[in-house]
Amino acid sequence: MKGGRCFTPKCAVDKRPKPPGQQTSRRRRRFSDRALQLREKQKARYTYGILERQFHKTFSSAEKQAGITGENLLVLMERRLDNVVYRLGFADSRPQARQLVRHGHIMLNGRRTNVPSCLVKEGDTVKWREGSQKSEYFKQLVQDIEAKTVLNWLSLDRQTLTGQVLSLPTPEEVDARFDGKAIVEYYSR
Repeated sequence: MKGGRCFTPKCAVDKRPKPPGQQTSRRRRRFSDRALQLREKQKARYTYGILERQFHKTFSSAEKQAGITGENLLVLMERRLDNVVYRLGFADSRPQARQLVRHGHIMLNGRRTNVPSCLVKEGDTVKWREGSQKSEYFKQLVQDIEAKTVLNWLSLDRQTLTGQVLSLPTPEEVDARFDGKAIVEYYSR
């Protein structure tokens, strides 16, 4: 299962035991502050599976909001439709959730949408499209959904596979594997 790989030591984002390339006996230099900030930004981008331009736009809108920019960024990233589909347990990984949305299998507030970056609001409902409920993937999901857990800011009706956004996520509810402060420092050069 590809989605659970980053919860094991095999995660490609975490530090490798040896650097790439030919191994020499010289000691590796310490990373600069800039390199550590870049690494945190890349970790966040790879976690949510978005490209640089879209991440920078999200950061800009997080910067314009009132409050702590790093926390605003985390909340905006969590509110993306593809992430909500992943958090509801409809997909095993964020790329798979993104594909489900892109292929039109997901409905947001009763309307079919194929935009993974769409931001959900409090009170929005996310469910499967009627035609997609006949697929083999959906039938397998109905059997596997009982074992999946849902975060506090979301609710899931396991009978109809309908999810609802109860409230906006808070940084404490989200298990972020990156440092928002380092990302803010990276962009404020």
